[in-house]
Amino acid sequence: MTTPTHTASGKATTPIRLVLVDDHRMFRSGVKAELDPAVTEVVGEAPDVDTAVKVIKEARPDVVLLDVHLPGGNGNGGVDVLSATRGATNEAGQPVRFLALSVSDAAEDVIAVIRAGARGYVTKTISGNDLMTAVRRVADGDAVFSPRLAGFVLDAFGAAAGEIAEVDEELDRLSAREREVMRLIARGYQYKEVAKELFISIKTVETHVSSVLRKLQLSSRHELTAWAMGRRLL
Repeated sequence: MTTPTHTASGKATTPIRLVLVDDHRMFRSGVKAELDPAVTEVVGEAPDVDTAVKVIKEARPDVVLLDVHLPGGNGNGGVDVLSATRGATNEAGQPVRFLALSVSDAAEDVIAVIRAGARGYVTKTISGNDLMTAVRRVADGDAVFSPRLAGFVLDAFGAAAGEIAEVDEELDRLSAREREVMRLIARGYQYKEVAKELFISIKTVETHVSSVLRKLQLSSRHELTAWAMGRRLL
């Protein structure tokens, strides 16, 4: 079981459980050396597609750092891993999140991995501190991209930079839990279904929905669905 650590204020925090997938052992060792064990706990490693799928299903991590080009599988590297682990959950029953970490900055690689389900894509030139920030953001459900790569995603998915900036500003008003509740409600989940999915009470769901509607200046869940669809969040 993961041992909680404590912040300077004394508040207990649980490290993000991480699986590293890369075919170079020395690179995996280097990443582990850069990560703060109080923030991230490496619970598994894999050098290829087939091992990665097995480790992810057994370790049930919160986040997977995934290289794009890997041996094994059907020859599609990280896309094969994402396809084979679709629906995988962490120990809390929430979806496993994937952050691509690759030497490649080719548009086709970025787009393929994001279409397959990754939450973000950063290159191996990233600093240790920035990598930890990216992992935390992905664990919270955010999308994270190295600056140059974001343009590929915007072009591929038909969104203008101004639209994304507006969505980011609006989402920043919501807490990580509120964003989770917002997406489920917007997808048509009933309160009791959201409560079961997130392991919280129905009363807590109601409180989060009221907060989301207030912060986004919306009056009903129907308006929330229209808001989320218009911003490509579903």
